[in-house]
Amino acid sequence: MNESKRVEIAWPDLGITVRADLDQRNPALAQCLWDALPYRSLQGHALVAGYHLYHVAPAHSLLYTPAEYRVDRRTVPDGTLFCSRLQHLGIKYGELTEPMNATPIGQIVEEDIEGLVQAGHEVWNSVYTTKKPIIAEVRRAGEPSGHQLPRLPIGDPELNRLIAEVHAETQRIWLNPPQELLDLHQGRIPSGAGSYETVLTTLLFVNGETRPLGYSCYGGLVRAALDGMPMPWLRQMTRQLAHTPAEFLGYCGLDTLWDFTQRMLDGLERVDSHEDFISVMAHMALYCNCLGGWNLHLFPWQAGDHLRREPVLA
Repeated sequence: MNESKRVEIAWPDLGITVRADLDQRNPALAQCLWDALPYRSLQGHALVAGYHLYHVAPAHSLLYTPAEYRVDRRTVPDGTLFCSRLQHLGIKYGELTEPMNATPIGQIVEEDIEGLVQAGHEVWNSVYTTKKPIIAEVRRAGEPSGHQLPRLPIGDPELNRLIAEVHAETQRIWLNPPQELLDLHQGRIPSGAGSYETVLTTLLFVNGETRPLGYSCYGGLVRAALDGMPMPWLRQMTRQLAHTPAEFLGYCGLDTLWDFTQRMLDGLERVDSHEDFISVMAHMALYCNCLGGWNLHLFPWQAGDHLRREPVLA
């Protein structure tokens, strides 16, 4: 990849567009993003680390592409772009407190930093207070916007049909919140989950299970397969890691996820190649990461507004 690749990141609802140049710090990761363009995604905001935007990018290759260069996110300039194995495109726009090593791929042009900061404030308000979704559009500079979710083939016909359904459902909820999560967040929980009729407790546990299911379980299984873990071990690890959280999430109302998981686990013995295994797990990862993004957006964070950080004396 040469150094002249420029992208535009737009938030049409905000009337803000910023430009960024991809660079050579992590060229393979930058190429993953470039190849996925154009796309649209629900814009999220960091809830712990500080002034940081991120969204899920529809690029399976981000799950496993190695990084050549890492930095402490706190030390780099505002406007730095990152890609991660969580399938995120992230943008720092102010102070960060989390000492996390991250993989930079580019930089917002200097004259657009003010617009980036404005977008960051608006997105925070969306995630924390209003719950009105803000959609990011990422495209190659000078080219039209668009959207596509990649579809990976699987040799086994039955599993291929399942993954076609997972792909279709991911596409259906990519820019629109899934009804199951809307029902859950409005207290409509058929199983009765939530002790003493509470809802917030259930929402908290759903958030705590959904994110690692996509980030760690399915993303980790993709990387394990690419590292050459034997198929019997991969099948066993999948059963150990995926079943319990998915079953719990089904009990909490995410029936579609639980149905997909059961059918995937039932078909594991028919997966006899690492390539097919990777395709199945990559689609499950993208679906779970999409669910996680919507759950973070819908969660009533303002319920804890009375809890504020206190200064800590050195």
